[in-house]
Amino acid sequence: MCIFEKIKLTGKMLEKITKVNRVKRENIKFSIIIPTWNNLEYLKLVVNSIKKNSHFDHQIIVLINEGIDGTLEWVDSQINIDYVHSKENIGICFGLNICRSLIKTDYILYANDDMYLLPDWDLELDKEIEKIGHDNFMLSSTMIEPFDTSNSCVIVKNYGDSIESFDEIKLINEYKNLIKEDWSGSTWPPNIVHIDLWDLVGGMSIEFSPGMYSDPDFSKKLWDAGVRYFKGVGKSRVYHFGSKSTKRVKKNIGSEMFLYKWGITANTFVNNYLKRGKKFTGSLDNIKLSLSLKLKNKWKRIYKSF
Repeated sequence: MCIFEKIKLTGKMLEKITKVNRVKRENIKFSIIIPTWNNLEYLKLVVNSIKKNSHFDHQIIVLINEGIDGTLEWVDSQINIDYVHSKENIGICFGLNICRSLIKTDYILYANDDMYLLPDWDLELDKEIEKIGHDNFMLSSTMIEPFDTSNSCVIVKNYGDSIESFDEIKLINEYKNLIKEDWSGSTWPPNIVHIDLWDLVGGMSIEFSPGMYSDPDFSKKLWDAGVRYFKGVGKSRVYHFGSKSTKRVKKNIGSEMFLYKWGITANTFVNNYLKRGKKFTGSLDNIKLSLSLKLKNKWKRIYKSF
């Protein structure tokens, strides 16, 4: 049954935003939010990968920033997709937050539009959630990327860095043979949390708009709420073409905002608290920074304030 509900919002920013809530379904597992900014061909690819490679049925919510390349018309024609449309690019922080009221499951999963989700990506996440047995966690899938960027959380293997060069068949045939252990320090999308945790910490922090460093900030808020289970699931795989939208956006200085807000650098947080990229060994311990590291972070904060 398809129920169409088109909601026009009011207010300075809200009056430029439309929410479309169309499909009422039972037995959906996750609510997947995909922000997109005039990136139609990649959006089609990630949506189709979800439809054909998922073990479960999911709610798909597309956040359409502008959508002047045909994105709005294409998404509007897909009756099994809910969406939010903003006439202007509101970024991922405002964007993910405005999508919250469309969520129909217990779990919110954020994925980028320049990704291809591989078979059973969701089954592996669901297995992990069942194994954990509580909702105080943040999980990430493991990305396969075409180029080495010294990111210890990813698998480096080139199956194409664009739609034109993408070798989907070869990727499908080989991805299970690429070795990657579970890793610590979930921040990267695709990431998933329980909706109660999302609400508890207030979703994304809009001071990081349009979005640089909003990922580690969200993890830091979860940390302060008592979450210690931050895991990258090695068997849950996605292919990531790499920053097809962020290369075009005018970036905020997120590293400085993180330092001003939390009194430590993002690197200090992800390396010392989350131990990001290290082999996953279980829930993380509370951290006490050394005096030298405390002084180093304090000096950086003072230096950056001038």
